[in-house]
Amino acid sequence: MSKKMIPEKALIVFKYGGNAMTEDSLKKEVLKNICALKEQGHQVIISHGGGPFIKQALTEAGIKSEFVDGLRKTTPKAFEYVERVLKGKVNSDLVSHLNSMGQNAVGISGKDGNTVIAVKRRHYVIKDNTKEEVDLGRVGDVARVNTSLIKTLLQNEFTPVIACIADDTHGVGFNINGDMFAGHIAGALQADEYIVLTDVDGLLRDKNNPDTLIKHLRLDEVPGLIKDNIIQGGMIPKIDSCITALKQGVKKARIINGTKPDQIVQAVNSNTGTTITQS
Repeated sequence: MSKKMIPEKALIVFKYGGNAMTEDSLKKEVLKNICALKEQGHQVIISHGGGPFIKQALTEAGIKSEFVDGLRKTTPKAFEYVERVLKGKVNSDLVSHLNSMGQNAVGISGKDGNTVIAVKRRHYVIKDNTKEEVDLGRVGDVARVNTSLIKTLLQNEFTPVIACIADDTHGVGFNINGDMFAGHIAGALQADEYIVLTDVDGLLRDKNNPDTLIKHLRLDEVPGLIKDNIIQGGMIPKIDSCITALKQGVKKARIINGTKPDQIVQAVNSNTGTTITQS
């Protein structure tokens, strides 16, 4: 894949989180590579989660985490810690690192400028062959995205760094899955590239064999790969976020290894990771 396949000044949305965040030296290398894309003339947005940091904060506060289908039940008290960690620690730290590298980074969340409006997630489980709704508390889904603030920042050469929390129409705050949040941001902006950073080289046919990397994936191939358990576990929300982005007009999505920071520039300028397209 050549450079000519994306615009010289592309809009690229990164989903950043997980293991690529926890080690400070690795974090600096990740951000340095993202900055390199800015220096090439691309516009960059970083949308982030912070699961490991949330887990640590809740443990230190003595708040027990309960999960349903991989989703953390979030009480109002737990949400206070989620918001504090995502905005006050993770977001602030990323902004500081980027600014020390010569960027003009601005940290926001979905709350700022009503950029993202949330809706309480309705989650169902099958119990004794019966579909039951489970109350996850302050866990939300994206209802809509207002891109005005993000576009204003980009037009003035700032780098938006966005934490995955948002209010509903009544001003109640919700924690939103970081992958889905980022996919909606990319989709609403109709970005040229949506890149998900994870801890593997992409989607593997055999998760224990890195040589089985699927380099290109069409949307119509996804159901079969889920049925065959090739797409499973934590890869499901990442693929779902790519589908969300592509269906809203993103030109292509890509899943790459964020623990190998060199893949970040390679992903845009060559053929790295798993590329997902409409057709």
